[in-house]
Amino acid sequence: MKKTFTALAALLLLALAYFCFWPVPVEPVVWTPPVATGYVGPFAVNQKLAGLQMISLGADEGPEHVAIGPDGKLYVAVASGNILRMAPDGSAREVFVNTGGRVLGFDFDAAGNLVAADALLGLLSIAPDRRISLLTSNVDGDPIRYADAVVVAKNPAAGGKIYFSDASTRFGAKQWGGTFEASVLDILEQSSSGRVLEYDPARQSTRVVARGLAFANGVALSADGQHLFVSETGKYRVWKIAVGAKQVDVSRDGFDPAQARVLLDNLPGYPDNLMAAPGGGKIWLGLVKPRNPTIDKLAGKPFMRKVTLRLPRMLWPIPKDYGHVLAFDEDGKILTNLQDPSGAYPETTGVTETADRLYLQSLHARALGWMLKPQQP
Repeated sequence: MKKTFTALAALLLLALAYFCFWPVPVEPVVWTPPVATGYVGPFAVNQKLAGLQMISLGADEGPEHVAIGPDGKLYVAVASGNILRMAPDGSAREVFVNTGGRVLGFDFDAAGNLVAADALLGLLSIAPDRRISLLTSNVDGDPIRYADAVVVAKNPAAGGKIYFSDASTRFGAKQWGGTFEASVLDILEQSSSGRVLEYDPARQSTRVVARGLAFANGVALSADGQHLFVSETGKYRVWKIAVGAKQVDVSRDGFDPAQARVLLDNLPGYPDNLMAAPGGGKIWLGLVKPRNPTIDKLAGKPFMRKVTLRLPRMLWPIPKDYGHVLAFDEDGKILTNLQDPSGAYPETTGVTETADRLYLQSLHARALGWMLKPQQP
């Protein structure tokens, strides 16, 4: 009996030592999240996103980004590294290209090239004949570790400049086991290392527009091309940032509010992709997961956040699935609120609006969800 108790005590001590001292890659930063107000007001619970129609992706999954190309076809970036191309009804599906990485966002430039933010490779240009070129993988010698979302300026005066997010300069998707794993590490750490970059194709140069973002995610341009809308996933908010801003650190006080300001704050979930609706003036936003009270409670407990990472992954406080997308105007007024509390279509990362449909983007769904565009009141 004595040997048994000794062995148990030794095992308990080993377990305690593991949970207290085993190395983890994060150095959590104390922060104070806004008090969650829940699904009230413009975010009131509804079922308007339930019952989506589905388009098969074949053996692929994870339609993280969707856009209509210059040829009128639907392009879909999926987890395998494929970019699928199909008719808007899902027919004639084919693999347009495989980048060998994971494209999380893309747009088309004036020449019809598909400009892709590849989380593993950097900023790519894919020509209509499917040739892949690397535009940039670093800024001032610093690697782009997690290219996430991208938008190309359509105003001719802008010279086709490309704006994109580098979600985390601490945790690259390639180095830390994939896009999801790296995002969890960055959001748990809260070191606010994300940034927004500009690539100028005329000069073939890359510069920092803004930095200090807790997982910089979706990026969209205002109708006049003068401002960027940027999702800060880790802090439940969306920024409005001047395209001419230079190295603005939004994590510190004292920057010019004309350069950057919070447009939407204290959202009920984690903001992800941003896409402007046709015609401008309206921006779609996906909330990939709802907020989790446990995660908010750990904001002031950096040691416990380290302990969390030592738990089996199944015990991580990952929020439940909850379908939720929003549309807002350029002043931050919520225009549309579509939800499915069942989360039947998981991890709604964004929306692509066409003349008659809304296509729902998702991080891990095994099909592409869509619905007819709601009638405006």
